[in-house]
Amino acid sequence: MIRTIRYTIIPVRPEAHLYRVTCTVDDPDPSGQRFALPAWVPGSYMIRDFARHVVSIRAASRSRAVTLEKLDKHTWRTHPVAGPLAVSCEVYAWDLSVRGAHLDTSHGFFNGACVFLRVLGQEGAACELEIARPRGSGYRNWRVATAMPRKGAKPYGFGAYVASDYDELIDHPVEMGEFTLASFRAGSVPHDIVITGRHAADTRRLQRDLKRLCEHHMRFFGGPASMKRYVFLVTALGEGYGGLEHRASTALLCSREDLPREGEIGVSERYRTFLGLVSHEYFHTWNVKRIKPAAFVPYDLDRENYTTLLWAFEGITSYYDDLALVRCGLIEKKDYLEVLGRSITTHLRTPGRAKQSLAESSFDAWIKYYHQDENSPNAGVSYYVKGSLVALCLDLLVRDKTRGRKSLDDVMRALWRRHGLTGAGLEEDGIERLAEEAAGLKLGRYFDDWLRSTRELPLEALLATQGVEMELRPAESGEDKGGRPARSKSAAGLAMLGIRARAQGDDTAVTHVLEGGAAQQAGIAAGDLIVAVEGLRPGQTGLDAALAKRRAGERVGIHAFRRDELMSFEAQLKRADADTCVLAESAGARRKLLERWLRPRRG
Repeated sequence: MIRTIRYTIIPVRPEAHLYRVTCTVDDPDPSGQRFALPAWVPGSYMIRDFARHVVSIRAASRSRAVTLEKLDKHTWRTHPVAGPLAVSCEVYAWDLSVRGAHLDTSHGFFNGACVFLRVLGQEGAACELEIARPRGSGYRNWRVATAMPRKGAKPYGFGAYVASDYDELIDHPVEMGEFTLASFRAGSVPHDIVITGRHAADTRRLQRDLKRLCEHHMRFFGGPASMKRYVFLVTALGEGYGGLEHRASTALLCSREDLPREGEIGVSERYRTFLGLVSHEYFHTWNVKRIKPAAFVPYDLDRENYTTLLWAFEGITSYYDDLALVRCGLIEKKDYLEVLGRSITTHLRTPGRAKQSLAESSFDAWIKYYHQDENSPNAGVSYYVKGSLVALCLDLLVRDKTRGRKSLDDVMRALWRRHGLTGAGLEEDGIERLAEEAAGLKLGRYFDDWLRSTRELPLEALLATQGVEMELRPAESGEDKGGRPARSKSAAGLAMLGIRARAQGDDTAVTHVLEGGAAQQAGIAAGDLIVAVEGLRPGQTGLDAALAKRRAGERVGIHAFRRDELMSFEAQLKRADADTCVLAESAGARRKLLERWLRPRRG
């Protein structure tokens, strides 16, 4: 007997941000059927407790109410019944992020993990989903965008959809509303670009550029992932950034200014950011959606799933996201070196790199990376940023040791063949063993240094092997992200307070106080509102301008409000560290090596 779980979702009150979701089970557990809502969504490693958004829940069988008992924060059990059982709940949806569910009178979006109850004991059953249109003439032009296979629904229409099991059901996010739609084929796979929100994007350029990028990733892995179609669900806002990968789609959040406009020539810095985001999430189609750590096979949606491998699944993906842009010709070599220089700068400006290893950062993602606070830069390291730099080091090391015969590319393709195509989970030491096998090298001491210690990465030496010169200089201002040569030589004497801050009117709000900096030694704390430097308000020009003519060693008086109390501090300014990275192509024979790295022959 083939079991099928039937779901219905309707935006019952868009103005109140409420979905009504019903789950119907034909053969419930005779001892009492249990239902649960996931505590987290795969791809975002933080307990989010989606059940907190359940406003009401009830159960019925053959039109008769059935007693429903709550067992814990996200699990319910019904009184035993013999026949079909339907559990219906109202879910509040006001989380405009790639991880959640959102609904108003302009559009609706949801991840299945936020709204669909799991029928415990029947997770492997096929699922049918009816997506209903909200009532009212104002919604007559709404359409539906999702990669979920249609059963009876027309293309982009409301109606019946189907998933092979619960895992697939929650791996197809849904967008509904009046959106922009553009389509293209990459390889043999149809792709949709769906844009929600006001924008003026050049959709023809997006089609052309994303086609080139997607086909590059397909060639890299030797062919498309096992998907019949792919959907980019893009929400364009005034400001925003984020992405969440799925098996045949991705949810993206971006600034509308990140999208290309008609008539634009070249790739702007903002469009480059968007392309990098797209590249990152699309690479995940292989790396984490199909090549998975064993800890995720299967997912345990009730609690944290610990692994030390997030550096590989997020960090290696972060390495290849921008590398793919230069390899497929969307950006130039100088642009890639600028982006890479910025990543190195970000890492070097993180004091926590001396306190937390990359493996620890991966393991602690559930309690640290997704719970950033004012001390995070001092206490930890990003498995995205350092992970991407370890991937860079591994790639360049293998290229150098094998004289260009092998690279990280070979490791990733071996991972795809052995784990992606088979579905076998990757053990905690699996990538280390497979990297040694694919490269034909002993790499243990490098992995020990780079993953399990806080030693500095040999970036300068390894970049030099491939024809790239690395220079470190002091920052010129608080806005200096690195990647570009200094505008002037005066930055060598730039005085720094050692904080991260944001403007708040004419004042400066301190968000982070960096380890060992002048501000920390003076007693300034995160949350302080700096209102005066040497008796003068920073004003619209900000703290950088107030300190621009100061020199290292000078003492400055600072007034700041801490809560409602005015505090006085004396800070002895420090010289800016040489932590701003600039990369440049070196002259000579090694240029050929750089070309092979950034523009490899198609395999």
